[in-house]
Amino acid sequence: MEDMTIHEIDFALINEFFVELERQGPGSPKETIRALSFIRGLSDRTRIADLGCGTGFQTAVLAQNTEAMITALDLSPDSVGRLNAKAERLGLQDRVKGIVGSMDDLPFRDEQFDIIWSEGAIANIGFERGLAHWKRFLKKGGYVAVTYETWFTEERPAEIEKWWTDAVPEISTMARNISIMQRTGYIPVAVFALPESCWTENYFLPQKARQEEFLKKHAGNRGAENMIAFLKREAELYSKYKSYYGYVFYVGRKHC
Repeated sequence: MEDMTIHEIDFALINEFFVELERQGPGSPKETIRALSFIRGLSDRTRIADLGCGTGFQTAVLAQNTEAMITALDLSPDSVGRLNAKAERLGLQDRVKGIVGSMDDLPFRDEQFDIIWSEGAIANIGFERGLAHWKRFLKKGGYVAVTYETWFTEERPAEIEKWWTDAVPEISTMARNISIMQRTGYIPVAVFALPESCWTENYFLPQKARQEEFLKKHAGNRGAENMIAFLKREAELYSKYKSYYGYVFYVGRKHC
């Protein structure tokens, strides 16, 4: 049987599954802080937009490592609610505000932000499209920092090529993505791959108990069963083909 794609899974089920987890994609506080270290001029006047923020794991890391005011945006009201509750628990509510919205229809003013951040989400609207659209909301000299699915090699086995091309049709190599950054008006500042632990320990491992719990709750629900099968397949393919792809952090500075 052919693998199903992420686009065939009900968004409501995906949201219900991941809203209970700390992370909705690969990453780590260490890598968020590493990307942040390439950004100059941070102060209490800095304004950050965290787009596709999920429940705000990286939003909290940004807030705890800067004095910036952060607006975090996500399509899921449940995720935004959890983010705002987390900000309050951490005493960050004066600097962090979660709002519901779409990354491709941002409710912001031109040149409102010093930094646009997005971990594991830009693929939802496309790497080139996202960078080009978001640039207008950045001040001149402002920064963009995103993680994006990327090929590590020019050639890949057909099995993993098909899986990721179905999921992210524009997936490409680091060199190609750096070229896209330049073409859309950014000077590349830093590019680095996330380590394997960001996938295995921080993304796949926490899913295991949640998968069992989710299947019990949705016993007999074919859509839920298919989604869990998809997630297990994703982990299996990563274990088999991790040398060919991963998430890469791209940090760029707007120059025009």
